[in-house]
Amino acid sequence: MSKTDLEIVVDDPTAPEDDSPSVVSSGTIEIIVCLLLLTLAVTLGYDNWRTGASWDATGPEPGYFPFYLSIILGGGSLYGLIVALVAHRKAAETFVTRAQARRVMAVFVPTLLFCLVTQFLGLYVASFLLIAGFMRLVGKIALWKSLLTALVFTAIMFVTFDIAFDVIMPKGPLEAAFGH
Repeated sequence: MSKTDLEIVVDDPTAPEDDSPSVVSSGTIEIIVCLLLLTLAVTLGYDNWRTGASWDATGPEPGYFPFYLSIILGGGSLYGLIVALVAHRKAAETFVTRAQARRVMAVFVPTLLFCLVTQFLGLYVASFLLIAGFMRLVGKIALWKSLLTALVFTAIMFVTFDIAFDVIMPKGPLEAAFGH
């Protein structure tokens, strides 16, 4: 047996099941994205037309080039929308299954909460909560290891940013209680 015949197979016990039901099809996502881009193109086009999208005696007005870029974006979005609508009737390919969506939400929701918590409790407390929560709830790691890792990481981050480099970071009531 040569070395190239060796194969390492790694099973992920938390991998999504193959028979998980579909949440949304690829065609639906393509239509939604094209509609969002078309809306963006119309909004940008209107705003640039409002600020001036023509050529005057001194040269192009401020919205001249962005207006035509929004027309190109709108045309591409309209083309993509038509292609997606025609292809949508032929076959419905799965974009994401329920199990895959659950895994994505397991990362997205805590990250979104991290952004919100940072506004009220500061970056360091939010980071501590995010790291400890991820390790404990998603990674199923022992509570003491999760808390210790989060504490050490947050302390290193505090020393690096606040003490060593004197970078202004979002702070909350805990940092204020310690005089920072």
